[in-house]
Amino acid sequence: MSSFLRVLTRRSHEWYGGWRPLPGISSTARRTTQTPSLCIVRYNSQKATDASANAQKGNSSGRAAQDSVPTSTGLNNKYGTPADFEKAISELRNTFGAQDAVSTDPGILHVHGHSENDYHPGSLPSVVVFPQSTEDVVKIVKIANKYKMPITPYSGATSLEGHFRAPSVGGICVDLSEMDRIIEIHEADSDLVCQAGARWQDINETLKEKGIPLFFPLDPGPGATIGGMISTGCSGTNAVRYGTAKGEWFLNATVVLPSGEVIKTRRRARKSSAGFDTTKLFIGAEGTLGIVTEATIRLTPLLPTTVAVVQFPDVRKATEAANEILNQGVGIQCIELCDDEFMKSTNMYGMSTRKWPEKDSLFFKFQGPTQRSLKESAEIARRISEKHGGTGFELARNDKEAADLWQDRKNALYSGLALLEGSRGWSTDVCVPMSRLPQLVYETKKDLQETGLVSTVVGHIGDGNFHALLMFRNDEELERAKHAVHRIVERALALDGTCTGEHGVGIGKRKYLYEELGPGTVELMKSIKRTIDPHNLFNPGKLYPDDRSNAESELQPKLVKPRGL
Repeated sequence: MSSFLRVLTRRSHEWYGGWRPLPGISSTARRTTQTPSLCIVRYNSQKATDASANAQKGNSSGRAAQDSVPTSTGLNNKYGTPADFEKAISELRNTFGAQDAVSTDPGILHVHGHSENDYHPGSLPSVVVFPQSTEDVVKIVKIANKYKMPITPYSGATSLEGHFRAPSVGGICVDLSEMDRIIEIHEADSDLVCQAGARWQDINETLKEKGIPLFFPLDPGPGATIGGMISTGCSGTNAVRYGTAKGEWFLNATVVLPSGEVIKTRRRARKSSAGFDTTKLFIGAEGTLGIVTEATIRLTPLLPTTVAVVQFPDVRKATEAANEILNQGVGIQCIELCDDEFMKSTNMYGMSTRKWPEKDSLFFKFQGPTQRSLKESAEIARRISEKHGGTGFELARNDKEAADLWQDRKNALYSGLALLEGSRGWSTDVCVPMSRLPQLVYETKKDLQETGLVSTVVGHIGDGNFHALLMFRNDEELERAKHAVHRIVERALALDGTCTGEHGVGIGKRKYLYEELGPGTVELMKSIKRTIDPHNLFNPGKLYPDDRSNAESELQPKLVKPRGL
């Protein structure tokens, strides 16, 4: 398969999650749309060609003054000339030889510079390279250094904050998706070594097929890869039980530094006190300090689970119930908040096996060593839910029913878009201390209703993290969504929370870091960046905010301090 068709096929699977709604297709017709990649190719082919032509034109003429691109981050912004970039592309072709290992195909550039998952403007790379090994990545990095050409890492393309957009001058997109091998499985040690492009779902499926009763518990969006999960500091629905990428789930990483040097952050021992933990230096660094090419990940026993759902009068009651259930020490693997609009969208989406009450709901996934322990946990959750006004508590009767119930929760993004035909979604997340989550969710729901935008709220409520999906169809609605997202973030920060619980910073949330972390911490981050990547070649424009005066000028007027503080 050519690189063009390979990438488009992969991206269509990720965009649609198996069943992504297409504008203008009804929920019944959507069920038969099993090959959306063909639609994407036809619909975007001219747009991709035009965009690529503009990018190539810019590289040869409009970008002649690349070393004068303004920056206010305090990081280097001087890159090679268009002629340098052309030489770099030629050297890449000579180095890799294989017909589809290096591509400037318009469709390939378009796919790697745009995303259907977020609201950020597209920005095309100059060239896309598909390495097969750490050694290949080293070759790419050395060529990039020679010609001062920026590099953007790419693999699963599931990020939501513009992490893989090319800088305005163009650059090399390093697509690690073909570096997806599982290298070693150490069942006795409960760990596994894999390349960065391996997907967490494929890893777990492989373990299941081999009859190994272990799994990797971090579960971000479908299609996410190990390298991307490390780089964004991800988590998912299992975080309430297993924590996040910033825990001990990544024992070590093999990283190609901006100089082209290869390091391995530590050995495979379960713990070590030999120096500070350099693995964590790259967790959440968003590809700005190094390109992860391999990792050793921890595995954990796969225990029996079951699922239950209960409805509440409002989100405040639901969050209060969730907090009390968790404080009882119940065997919870996941506890998810889905608001009334989400339940409505699930019914409209048409993929559920049931018709849901359109009320604010909690989805529980209980975990325990025996069926008896699962039933005991469910009974405690039922009793506490009813105390807080919960009704209709339903416990799955078997594994299939549990899987069907949970799939409705996992379809959150795509079912949410079904609420407004022809819309795109702005998905944002914040996180606050657990005790302040009820206030945050309640006030956010009220605010979103007043905007007049169609929206849903879904939360990993067990760790104070929630997501809002705001639908928009035009520039005016997009502007309203932008202001609403800003208010959500400011509300979370005022409650001693964070601007992002798991999506990462990318382009979209750089401006909040001074307010959240303080100038000392941000400047320390920039100092590390300047030391490791003095030419700012690795993923420029992401993570690090503009200097404080510029960053603060981007912010809207401060939100009034939330009630109750």
